[in-house]
Amino acid sequence: MNEAASRAEVPGVFITFEGGEGAGKSTHIRFLARTLEGLGYSVLMLREPGGTELGEALRALVLDPAYGPVSPRCEMLIYEAARAQLVDEVIRPALLEGKIVLCDRFTDSTEAYQGFGRGIDREQVRTANAFAADGLVPEATLLLRCEGAAVGLDRATHHGDADRLEQEGVDFHTRVNRGFDQMMGESGGRIRLVDTSGPKSMTAAQVFAALADVLPELSDHSRFDEDYFSTLDVKAHG
Repeated sequence: MNEAASRAEVPGVFITFEGGEGAGKSTHIRFLARTLEGLGYSVLMLREPGGTELGEALRALVLDPAYGPVSPRCEMLIYEAARAQLVDEVIRPALLEGKIVLCDRFTDSTEAYQGFGRGIDREQVRTANAFAADGLVPEATLLLRCEGAAVGLDRATHHGDADRLEQEGVDFHTRVNRGFDQMMGESGGRIRLVDTSGPKSMTAAQVFAALADVLPELSDHSRFDEDYFSTLDVKAHG
């Protein structure tokens, strides 16, 4: 299924959030979802792997350090299996109902982590991605980037209990981040960069601006001004 056909057949909007460890995706997905619900949209928040009973079980398996070392090909196929179930069971039905679907990671993560990070041939990863996603392509993808791999890992693991991927070294995660950057340049504008190194309010404003062409309501400066975004910084320091 080609990209144009995939987008034409669904009335909803599919937006994904990508980035290395500790980039802050969860915070900004929740903030955006709350805003969109306030505008009257029906919003569904998901994460990969996960979002279904089977997907959550596969997530527990693939991220549990107790199951390492895991073959890179096995790792990739677990992610693809969880994705296929999520697309068929949740994402596509939600889009057909006209919902906005916000997903924390999708096919770009597989290409970055298993392609650039693990060294699996990118064309093989893309073929597996297309099959698992059944041709579904996000309307827009936000690439959240913090100061660097080392800083991101520290953010993600400072509470302890690092998962199997978070336990990989800085070199691995640097390759992943470079992969995301290269993919952004190749995406034809689908992947949009958001800098998360500053206050959360600044990042949220960038998120809204990056999605203004997909959801024009987010460009309403009379509604979404500095005071609107500043609540994120208050919560961060509360």
